[in-house]
Amino acid sequence: MDFALALGSALWLGVLTSISPCPLASNIAAVSYVGRTVGSPGRVLVAGLVYSLGRALAYVSVAMLVVSSVLSIPRVSFFLQERMNQVLGPLLIVIGIGILGLVRFPLPSWSWGQAAKERSARAGILGVAFLGILFALSFCPVSAGIFFGGLIPLAVNAQSRMLVPAVYGIGTGLPVLVFAILLVLGAQWAGRAFRILTAIERGARPATGAIFILAGLYLSLRYLVGLGI
Repeated sequence: MDFALALGSALWLGVLTSISPCPLASNIAAVSYVGRTVGSPGRVLVAGLVYSLGRALAYVSVAMLVVSSVLSIPRVSFFLQERMNQVLGPLLIVIGIGILGLVRFPLPSWSWGQAAKERSARAGILGVAFLGILFALSFCPVSAGIFFGGLIPLAVNAQSRMLVPAVYGIGTGLPVLVFAILLVLGAQWAGRAFRILTAIERGARPATGAIFILAGLYLSLRYLVGLGI
């Protein structure tokens, strides 16, 4: 896969993760709670940035651990070097199916108590960063499917332990920063943003899944079947 395409896909998957229903609700709740706690508009923006960095750090750390473990296996690494084009088509189809939610894969998840989240929110800027980490690791089915079924295969296929996961992490933080800015402007703007992002997600996730499946079919027909298309 073209590396620039892998980076672009990782960025979009990160945005899609952040605006999916469960992560979007937790992000908005966290930023709103922190906003009420810190008070001043400037600190709300700083808190939003630090919270986003915490989320990104969690995603990057988990992705690096998984991708490095896979690529450290010599047979897997050699196979990807030799058969990358043949692997990519079916891989994109599987990713698309996972994004569409047509198949539920058994995926790992962590959860944290509400008390831990509240203590983190009250612990200042470092606590806000830790809150971002906690919410990131509290995977719901949609975010877990996009992360483990979408990002991890892309990063493994691109043999990128750091850059692809980092771009994904940036993508997860962008909607949070936008919401923090709108929260500073006023609750009315934040409410509108929530409705807009929810509407975008309803159409973006099926469209993204369909694009991945179509791209996978094209690559499979070209490199596995041998059709000159």
